[in-house]
Amino acid sequence: MARIGFLGLGEMGTPMASRLIRAGHDVTVWNRTPARTTALAQRGAAVAPTPAAAGAGRDFVMTMLATPDALEQVLFGNDGLAYALSPGQILIDMSTVGPDKVLSVAARLPAAVTLVDAPVRGSVPQATSGRLDIFVGATDDNYELVQPILDCLGFCRRIGGPGSGAAMKLVANLVLGAAIVALGEALSLGESLALHRNIVLDALADSPIGPIVAAKRSNVESRQFPPSFKLQLAAKDLRLVMEAAAVRGRDLKQTRANRAWLDEAAEHGAADLDISAVVATIGGH
Repeated sequence: MARIGFLGLGEMGTPMASRLIRAGHDVTVWNRTPARTTALAQRGAAVAPTPAAAGAGRDFVMTMLATPDALEQVLFGNDGLAYALSPGQILIDMSTVGPDKVLSVAARLPAAVTLVDAPVRGSVPQATSGRLDIFVGATDDNYELVQPILDCLGFCRRIGGPGSGAAMKLVANLVLGAAIVALGEALSLGESLALHRNIVLDALADSPIGPIVAAKRSNVESRQFPPSFKLQLAAKDLRLVMEAAAVRGRDLKQTRANRAWLDEAAEHGAADLDISAVVATIGGH
């Protein structure tokens, strides 16, 4: 059993923290909106009043936050987590913030506090069932320390040294953005050619974008988009992809176009819906 602080109880963080409690760990939680801690407190978690309090005395501290700015505030703002960390503690950041942010944070932590980046691929169903894909950036020794904790949440894959997990997550989400936009454009073209939507979906299920068809078909058919992965977060991730590419002199034309579709969908009211809502925007519905 480990003593774990868990900060960030959104759509993903809540089921992840719940799995850690179920695995028998001693979990202290914190969230900007305190009401989100109630259900976990009923399952045995302690509730911290501040980020600093959530991290004090813990063996591992895990953050699952929406944006780089949110991570910055939780770590280095008033009552920030970083100020409570002490030598020997390990901070496991599972947010999608990009490798540059991860390395910047690591450089500003107190001496002998280790940062492991471990962002995840998957959405609410995978977080609930413990089937997330976890991309880990860590030294060999640190990976051995964090793997038993992360195994409660899904399938670990060590990508390389610090920052590499965050980098791999950007690559993975670039592909996700491309796949969902390809689905939307394919359906839009099929509709313009008078093809029945179900027939098009059947054919696409056996295409290179088959996994995204399987995952999002019910949303597309019902035109209901309950959020498993919010569209505004997907748009944020593609912004991070573009920023990381620009710094490194890469021009990702397709990703730029995919981000434009997500931004347009967000502007038309889909920001808090599932990423698959972009299909409706592309089809003009």
